[in-house]
Amino acid sequence: MIADLKQTPTGNVARFERHWKHAAEDVWSYLTENEKLAKWFSELEVTDLREGGSLKFNMPDGTFLVLQILDFVPHSVLEYTWAEDRVRFELYPEPNGCRLLLLETIHHITSHTPKDLAGWHVCLNVIEALLDGRTLESREEEWKIWYEKYQKHVDHFLRI
Repeated sequence: MIADLKQTPTGNVARFERHWKHAAEDVWSYLTENEKLAKWFSELEVTDLREGGSLKFNMPDGTFLVLQILDFVPHSVLEYTWAEDRVRFELYPEPNGCRLLLLETIHHITSHTPKDLAGWHVCLNVIEALLDGRTLESREEEWKIWYEKYQKHVDHFLRI
């Protein structure tokens, strides 16, 4: 369940894969509708949902970053910039739900990378819980557990 890390000619890719018992359209709504997006990633806001459109990442200091939508296929693909990196969600219908892929292209692995990967991991857990009608007891405690695992995972990846 931990993200797979691979080196590519253009950097590194973290690949998260989930199989959920929910329709792709239902999962899509958590990625693209601001009311639902706020439940798992309160700093992120869709401002123009289309290829060439944008999302806004609200910073704690009141400023924001504009994230450009690079690829968009309704109910299927959402890819956007994340500073110099990229985040891509892909949804594939399956007989009993859908498969979600989250691909983060990471140009430079830094000491912050395990924190980000643990954050995405927990975000996916939160989306799944919301879809299931559940909540997580403590996102912070879950993040701490996954951060430790991703720290080891990234350290191992860098030694290969």
